[in-house]
Amino acid sequence: MTAAVLTGAALVAAGGATAFAQASPKIVLKDGVTQPVFSYKDAIREHVYVESGVDSDGDGKKDRVNVDIIRPKETEKGLKVPIVMDASPYYDNAGRGNESERKTYDANGNPVKFPLYYDNYFVPRGYAFLAVDMIGTTRSDGCPVSGGPTDVLGVKAVVDWLNGRAKATRADGSPVKAAWSTGRTGMIGKSYDGTLANGVAATGVEGLETIVPISAISSWYDYSRMNGVKYWTDEQPWLADYVDTDPPEKCAAVNAGLDEGEDDATGNYNAYWRTADYRHGTIGDVRNVRASLFAFHGVNDLNVKANHFALWWNELAKRGIDRKVWLSQRGHVDPFDTRRDAWVATLHKWFDHELHKIRNDVMREPRADIEIGPDQWITQRDWPSRDARPVTLRPAADGSLGLKPAAKGATVTFTDAAGPRGAGHSEGEMVSDPGTAKPFRAAFVSGPLPLTGRLSGTPDARLRIMLDKPTSNLTALLVDYGEDTRVDHLGRGSGIRTLDTEDCNGESAPGDDACYKQTETTTVTSPVNVVARGWLDAQNDRSLSRPSPLKPGRYYDVRWETLSQEYVLKKGHRLALIIAGTDADYNTETPTGAEVTVDLRGSSISIPVVIGGGDDATALVPQPLTTWRGPSGVTLPVQERTFH
Repeated sequence: MTAAVLTGAALVAAGGATAFAQASPKIVLKDGVTQPVFSYKDAIREHVYVESGVDSDGDGKKDRVNVDIIRPKETEKGLKVPIVMDASPYYDNAGRGNESERKTYDANGNPVKFPLYYDNYFVPRGYAFLAVDMIGTTRSDGCPVSGGPTDVLGVKAVVDWLNGRAKATRADGSPVKAAWSTGRTGMIGKSYDGTLANGVAATGVEGLETIVPISAISSWYDYSRMNGVKYWTDEQPWLADYVDTDPPEKCAAVNAGLDEGEDDATGNYNAYWRTADYRHGTIGDVRNVRASLFAFHGVNDLNVKANHFALWWNELAKRGIDRKVWLSQRGHVDPFDTRRDAWVATLHKWFDHELHKIRNDVMREPRADIEIGPDQWITQRDWPSRDARPVTLRPAADGSLGLKPAAKGATVTFTDAAGPRGAGHSEGEMVSDPGTAKPFRAAFVSGPLPLTGRLSGTPDARLRIMLDKPTSNLTALLVDYGEDTRVDHLGRGSGIRTLDTEDCNGESAPGDDACYKQTETTTVTSPVNVVARGWLDAQNDRSLSRPSPLKPGRYYDVRWETLSQEYVLKKGHRLALIIAGTDADYNTETPTGAEVTVDLRGSSISIPVVIGGGDDATALVPQPLTTWRGPSGVTLPVQERTFH
């Protein structure tokens, strides 16, 4: 295809791309995508302070947000460009990316090195890149609040400035406008960075055209706990202190407020958590979102768990927001380190379409890319699969799992008991030797699966229980028993190994190259794998804000969703439902000691299953067999807690 400038003017031969860019400051297209015609080496590098309008540290002064900018030099000659923005709290602590890169500056305080490849790749193609220091971090004023209002509103102010609605100054105090900006902004980033993108989108700010959240949080309550069961203790003040490299006394009072607000004593959802809820919160709400979404998440991410993506995605789908998703089998891993070439190419088309408003085919591609095994990717029309059908699996008194309800009056009993480490019991203890009775869990196993199917979506656990105490922590695990080689998402690297070799994406300059270490997939072969996990404090079944203690000796129906998944259930494997008390690997709760009696006839787990060739999904599950004992002595490593 002949190259053409975005304005439609004829291409004038000028001795190569660089000469062309110097002669005519216009965006150039070829084969439907923007071309690297602008010099990265000669790009303008500067920083400004945007007035946020908020005072996070209570010092009586409005916080300034530091914004490091790199843009084509042609923007000084009338070229206006859209913006790719990565707002982050990690630029001077954890660093960014697999290699933990940090910013560097020259003697005048202007940026030299921008972490990651976004600047190297997109600036030559006619974009500005902004690396924004979240309030309370690096060179911005104030105190961080672990995803709360001022974290989000500080970044929103930058979008407002790019669209002429906020003020900014240079280091000398002189006012500065973003005259080079079209105002059209795309936010991208992994973990906390992508979380800020979600939060700013939830404010409905004009000018934010698209977000690309990678392994991102959509509600900080759901990051810290599930259904009243805590994942972490002191998570909010701990994280705020971690990202703030100032002396601890500066934000001690703010951190004390975070500690009080998170209410670890109860695990309840309260007014504090609503301020950091982007789906249905006080500063942001999914109903405000106007930006399109290109999300990436690891379905086995046990740091920012998959329900963050799933609940956000489902709400946006109801509103008809333009959206696209990639789901991998990894843990907390960036797509740049998972499927690099395809990711960069797709991201390029996405930003061209959403920010340069180029008519390409990115929206005509399948909406979802799904990794179903190590480096095995498929596409489908949407997520979850429209072909998925619910299969309700029911436990029986003989330890089997099948389609038929248990006999009336059939029960099983276990205790929410402390394990050898004083907390609950580990997943390894819960899933090991499922045919053997253990006092802290109940296990139910199917016969060998006669067909291969794929779980696509969110399993739904329902139990009818009676306690001898007012509450109990409950764990539901969907487990695959069958020898297989899978992505090693629980191992070091969460499914990847970093190599010594590099490849380059974009253009380099002294002090900032575009080259990054390559990675390869790590796998593990094992006889058992936990497919889906879910937790509930029984007294929070009806409300996360107002717990209702259970009356001992009375049956109650409780229900909760596990984490979402994409998982191939292979022919010949067995599927199990494990029900237990406190999970020592992923909960920081003290077991209640309650004896839990489960009415089996009133209990089940429903899983959405895709069967090829139009087969009835219920054909996946055979009549159960009860003579199988399964693997014993299973050890499952716990994924390390990583934030960046």
